[in-house]
Amino acid sequence: MTSAIVVGAGPNGLAAAVTLALGGVEVTVLEAAATIGGGTRTSELTLPGLLHDECSAIHPMAAASPFLQSLDLSAHGLRWLRPDIDVAHPLDSGTAAVLHTAIEDTAVGLGADGAGWRRFFGPLTARIDALTQELFQPVAHLPRHPLTLARFGLNALLPATVTARRWSTDEARALFGGIAAHALYPLTRPTTTAVGAMMIAAGHRYGWPVAQGGSRAITDALAAVLTAHGGKIETGIHVTSLRQLPPSDLVMLDLSPTGVVEIAGDQLPSRVARAYRRWRYGPGAFKVDLAVEGGIPWRNVACRAAGTVHLGGTLEEIAAAERAVHSGRMPERPFVLVAQQYLADPSRSNGDTHPVWAYAHVPHGYTGDATGPLLAQIERFAPGFRDRVLAQRVRTTTEMAAYNPNYVGGDIITGANTPLQVALRPRTASNPYATGIPGVHICSAATPPGAGAHGMGGHNAARSALKTLHTPRGGRQYG
Repeated sequence: MTSAIVVGAGPNGLAAAVTLALGGVEVTVLEAAATIGGGTRTSELTLPGLLHDECSAIHPMAAASPFLQSLDLSAHGLRWLRPDIDVAHPLDSGTAAVLHTAIEDTAVGLGADGAGWRRFFGPLTARIDALTQELFQPVAHLPRHPLTLARFGLNALLPATVTARRWSTDEARALFGGIAAHALYPLTRPTTTAVGAMMIAAGHRYGWPVAQGGSRAITDALAAVLTAHGGKIETGIHVTSLRQLPPSDLVMLDLSPTGVVEIAGDQLPSRVARAYRRWRYGPGAFKVDLAVEGGIPWRNVACRAAGTVHLGGTLEEIAAAERAVHSGRMPERPFVLVAQQYLADPSRSNGDTHPVWAYAHVPHGYTGDATGPLLAQIERFAPGFRDRVLAQRVRTTTEMAAYNPNYVGGDIITGANTPLQVALRPRTASNPYATGIPGVHICSAATPPGAGAHGMGGHNAARSALKTLHTPRGGRQYG
């Protein structure tokens, strides 16, 4: 029987394992940590009974994932829950822009910019499933929906600040800019429209849901599918060299490009090793988890019902903060993302004490303490917030990298979203998942289509690996 070893039990590693197992391959997953999940782990980080997502928290792209949709994950415990409001973006004036799942409700709330919002995102939302089928693949593929892809591409290549000129109000411009800032790349640079547009369109189709019981439910469900098809998972196994792996036909590496270099060493072709060493990482995330009595007292009531709240002020303020962190400077007012998952999933709370998830964008490898600026951004829009905090847990960029070695310098998306890396991740090759070592493939968030709990990088890599089994160079023993 064909066998495979998967190194890493994050969403992509498990997606690769499930895809291989469904293809009839005998799969063993090796995870260095004591628990599976990678960026989707959930733990009691502050007070007993409060469930905090360790990294990935809100999942519009996972809900839109063709791979996850193809599996009956609900039969294995995954249930998507949605807050009353998907995203709120407050401003100093006391107003807030609000993203609802229904595009009409969002348009009404945006007033004078409602019609423009509907014109831009209506067609994208209507074709989001076709679009994800195209964009969740490597760039070099034969498109099944070329017109949809072409229409999207014309706008996607633009900087987010240029696209935002479509709207005249601070609210609409800030709402778009805050979502585009998930790219962790300066909003004045090309391709930053793509991230904002995709996340908004996916949200208008599927909402911005959370997983009941925590993000760990996503990978727990994938693990259940894997074991149901004969796969095995071993935790506490730290792989430092390919040579320590047992013989197998395929090896899948849910590792960053530099992580692949570390364990493959001189077995990598020199051209591949050079490309992986040149891989660029982006700004970091400085995370603070909070136990808040009574929840955050947002000045704007819409924020009190929003699963996600973006804090950064106007589009211009956000763009300036993102430009600063990209150039290595810590802004006085960083862009901060806050998640209130308990609003959709009360099981995460303990009575009237609620878990709040927050992180600030900071420079790559930032060694300072961003706790003060992060909390100040929340206090800015929720006066009296600090008086309600019962406990907090801080995770610096260094600690983020220790939590997950793929997060080099605190970069939770495993690679800077430069235009070149977006198009040619993780290196220039006809098969981006191939490492140049027969039977060995990279399947992390550094591969197409990039970061997220959608599992598409792992799924795509596994499909590519399965094809090699039917070529003259496929099916070789490794070990």
